[in-house]
Amino acid sequence: MKFSSFLASACLAAALSVSSLAANAADPENTMIIELSSGGEVTIALRPDLAPKHVEQIKTLVRDGAYDNVAFHRVIEGFMAQTGDVQFGDMEDGFEPSRAGMGGSSLPDLPAEFSDVKFERGVVGMARAQNPNSANSQFFIMFTSYPSLNGQYTVVGEVEQGMENVDKIKRGDGPNGSVSNPDRMVRVRIAGDK
Repeated sequence: MKFSSFLASACLAAALSVSSLAANAADPENTMIIELSSGGEVTIALRPDLAPKHVEQIKTLVRDGAYDNVAFHRVIEGFMAQTGDVQFGDMEDGFEPSRAGMGGSSLPDLPAEFSDVKFERGVVGMARAQNPNSANSQFFIMFTSYPSLNGQYTVVGEVEQGMENVDKIKRGDGPNGSVSNPDRMVRVRIAGDK
């Protein structure tokens, strides 16, 4: 009798956990939609439960229109696609190919919010310099799993829809993945905004 009660409790807890994850993923306030110049859209479920400060900063930048027309300046086959340099990456205003990836935004750098979430295909992480507390506006989307990033970079979300469109983003050259004539984020919005 005790075992069946325990089992019923465990099943209920598991069901609640799955439904809260699904509810979090479907939360329009924490859903970012990116329209790509290479075609299609990417829907990202942001994770304020993992990185509240980073997610808030991303949402602020989205709502300010800072990510619109920003290049995917670093794209490495079998690794990731990086974007979000609002300072030097805006392809309609001040794009500097030689400096793209070196800038951030006018908002402050953020303290690391590392988690146990693994960097696997579709995971979205914040780019940073060597200092773990230097993430600002740039983020990357993983093409595949990359265990060496686990616990070293802040996870801010995961692709819910449109990973096939991420796969179409133009790849870069050389070891740092610099992209000449890069694809860009045409428009970025939060699903819950009117």
